Amino acid sequence: MPITIAECTALLPNFSKWLEVEKGYSQNTVISYGLDLADFTDFTKSAGRTGAIDSYLVRAYVYSLGSKNKSSSVARKLSALRTFFRYLIRVGIVTHDPVSLVSMPKQEKHMPVFLTVDEVFTLLEMPDHNDTFAARDRALLEILYSTGLRVAELVNLDMERLDFDGGMVRVVGKGKRERVVPVGNPALESLRSYFPQRDRLIQERAARGHQPEKNAVFLNSRGTRITTRSVERSVKMYAQRAGIAARVTPHALRHSFATHLLEMGADLRIVQELLGHVSLSTTQKYTHLNMDHLTKVYDKAHPMSGKN
Repeated sequence: MPITIAECTALLPNFSKWLEVEKGYSQNTVISYGLDLADFTDFTKSAGRTGAIDSYLVRAYVYSLGSKNKSSSVARKLSALRTFFRYLIRVGIVTHDPVSLVSMPKQEKHMPVFLTVDEVFTLLEMPDHNDTFAARDRALLEILYSTGLRVAELVNLDMERLDFDGGMVRVVGKGKRERVVPVGNPALESLRSYFPQRDRLIQERAARGHQPEKNAVFLNSRGTRITTRSVERSVKMYAQRAGIAARVTPHALRHSFATHLLEMGADLRIVQELLGHVSLSTTQKYTHLNMDHLTKVYDKAHPMSGKN
């Protein structure tokens, strides 16, 4: 039972709702899936294809992407198509998945970028009295490194999810899965130092006649929830100030969190739980970083390494 391009286009809203409600995907992820599928339908129109979707059409689409997209981008777009057809099979609209006959492009292996402990400590010290939001920025840097949160998890963090007495934070991650992550004392203290500024931002917003934002932990100058883009800009600015700009993003702090835990002997499955990874294989990429670190230490310190 094949399906046409026009029928696919008509079913995209239902697919997006399924991703959000049934699969628990974030709004950003749902939008990304929609954009990738729209890219496929645009290709079919430009190619003059209006009939049924088959594996030949999917292969032609993948081939058209190859010269102007990274393999990771091609794989993402193909994955979106594959998920869409799995949905169509699930709801009984089609019985066959033409995407299953198309192989994923070979992926380039990228090792996560991380900072040394000294580089992290330098970065944490960068917000100073000349910065309007120094207290907030120090707190968000501390939280990112102390907990390994994704930047989206950080900006969506609510006050009710902080447990100062227990030194914990309850995080809602990908797929709306919740996990509990310990928070170090320096990060908790930086939050306490930031809260007076947060209170002022809430009061100023109310004074302007707007509904106060009382749930979000991290606020912007308007007294509303800070955005991921704003966090990325702040991290980049302080990284430039620290002289390590080329390597630092909010996600680099997450990588640093995991790498430093493993360097200190933490169990891989514990790190998996803290990061919110569903699969252990996702966490195992950090073992390669850890082995590189151990090899460097061995080469530098062992008298029989042959490199002294």
